[in-house]
Amino acid sequence: MIGGLVLAAGAGTRFGGAKQLAELDGRPMLEHAVGAMVAAPLGRVFVVLGARAAEVRRGVDLRGAGVVVCDAWAEGQSASLRAGIAALAACDAVVVALGDQPFLSPVAVERVLHARTSGADAVRATYGGLAGHPVLLEQPLFGRVASLRGDAGARALLDDVRVREVACDGLGRPDDIDTPDQLGPASGTTKEAITT
Repeated sequence: MIGGLVLAAGAGTRFGGAKQLAELDGRPMLEHAVGAMVAAPLGRVFVVLGARAAEVRRGVDLRGAGVVVCDAWAEGQSASLRAGIAALAACDAVVVALGDQPFLSPVAVERVLHARTSGADAVRATYGGLAGHPVLLEQPLFGRVASLRGDAGARALLDDVRVREVACDGLGRPDDIDTPDQLGPASGTTKEAITT
C-alpha cells in the first residue's frame, strides 16, 4: 500500500496566524492540498496537525483523511515528518506533500507514483527543473526519518540516496503560501490554477 502524508502542523508565524484556515476560493487553504492527495490513487492519507490542531480540524474538511497530531510541532518539519511516517509505517512507500501548497495537482501525485522503480529510493517532482513536491519515500528510508531533527524535511534525506526526478510542469503549481498577500488577486489564485 502507498500512503499519503500532508504536513500541516506549523503555526504560520510568517503568515500571521493559522494559514491552514486562510480562505482560498471559498475553502480553507489546507483543504486544497488534502483534496489533491485524497483524489490521487493512494491507499491511505494522513494529515499531520500541530499548532491549533483542534481549531484546524474543526475548520477544514479533511475529506476522509486521517489525522496525526504532532505534539512536538514547534521543533520544525522533521517532527511532523517523523509523526506522519510512524503512522504510515506499514506502507510500502509514502508520498509527502505540504499543506501550504494549495495548487498541488492529483495528476502530479499520480505521475510521481507511476515513476517508482526498483532502482530508486525516492521519487521527486520537479517544476521548471527545480525540485518540489510531492516526494515519494520508499519504505527503506523510513528508518532514516527517525533521525531527522529541526526544520529538515524529506529533502534532507535525499542528498545521498538514489532519487528519480519526474517533471510535473503544467500539473498545478509548486508555490508555497507564506504571506496573506500571496492569496490576493495578484497571485493568480484561481480555481482553474488549483485544479489543473
